[in-house]
Amino acid sequence: MPRYALKIEYNGAPFNGWQRQAELPSVQGAVEAALARLEPGPHTIAAAGRTDTGVHGLGQVAHCDMAKEWDPFRLSEALNFHLKPDPVSVVACTAVPEDWHARFSAQARHYLFRLVVRRAPLTHDAGLAWRVMQPLSLKTMQAGATHLLGQHDFTTFRASECQAKSPVKSLDRLEIEELDYPGGREFRFHISARSFLHNQVRSFVGTLERVGAGAWAPEDVKTALEARDRAACGPVCPPYGLYLRAVDYPEDPFG
Repeated sequence: MPRYALKIEYNGAPFNGWQRQAELPSVQGAVEAALARLEPGPHTIAAAGRTDTGVHGLGQVAHCDMAKEWDPFRLSEALNFHLKPDPVSVVACTAVPEDWHARFSAQARHYLFRLVVRRAPLTHDAGLAWRVMQPLSLKTMQAGATHLLGQHDFTTFRASECQAKSPVKSLDRLEIEELDYPGGREFRFHISARSFLHNQVRSFVGTLERVGAGAWAPEDVKTALEARDRAACGPVCPPYGLYLRAVDYPEDPFG
């Protein structure tokens, strides 16, 4: 069967995460329903990452198998037509080999978290960034983040319901930048690894926010990591500032 890779963008607010659920709206369910409008029969797609409820996608990658050959441009146009009015868009589509897999062929996943510091509620970015009101120190958050880089047992930063076989992961990048924002400041967390544990990124950001606010010292992040105890983690931040930004493959299927 012809296989196609899809690069998908979505606003996660109205969905109970990526993964299909029988009685609840999901991004996977929306895409599969659109595919069923093009070719009859059940469709099952696989994605690079199963984002949680409220998490957004800028560069989610999935693959689908079709019964007939499609021009990739026509397939993406048809899917976008049938995805309306859901906030989901196929921004790129390409034919891939039958053994190519959106999840298992991936080499790295890149996440972005947006945190805005200001007193006023967010308007244009409501539901798209986490707002906090107390000032944060970029320098101390960066110092705390250094303790998380490399290979570690991340039990502390892993949700209790996480189904990963091992808590040991390698964190390749955790960089924080500070930007101007109307009436305040924006902090962007750029986080990359081959794979992640459930709630790992949100646990990182929630903990580092406590460091930036002065409630934790940067060295407390190291202490929490070495505790290998979920109770040692800082607060888990809300999902709506988190974006799956991009996925890397040995060769970029989208060129």
